[in-house]
Amino acid sequence: MTDPLDTAFAALADPTRRAILSMLLEDDMAVTDVAEPFDMSLAAISKHLMILTKAGLISQEKRGRVKWCKLEPDALRPASVWMQSFGQFEPVNLDAFERFLETELDNQE
Repeated sequence: MTDPLDTAFAALADPTRRAILSMLLEDDMAVTDVAEPFDMSLAAISKHLMILTKAGLISQEKRGRVKWCKLEPDALRPASVWMQSFGQFEPVNLDAFERFLETELDNQE
């Protein structure tokens, strides 16, 4: 059994899939509309959509003859929680670090 976090990050690793998720932030979209801005076949887009669906990041449903894609934002929650755990570390203050380096270099002269 695959870890859902691994599956989500694997799906997010591809720039095309991230672009698709960004497009779906606006609204549900038909598969043909999702494919439109990309320079690839509908079959290739369908493979990307299948990976996003298996990761739970989107859902697909057929309405009449058209297949629609919908963002499932709650699926990103575990990844978000995992990434936020790294927020406990203090951010590096680059200005202070630069002043420290200048002082050290001046003291060496």
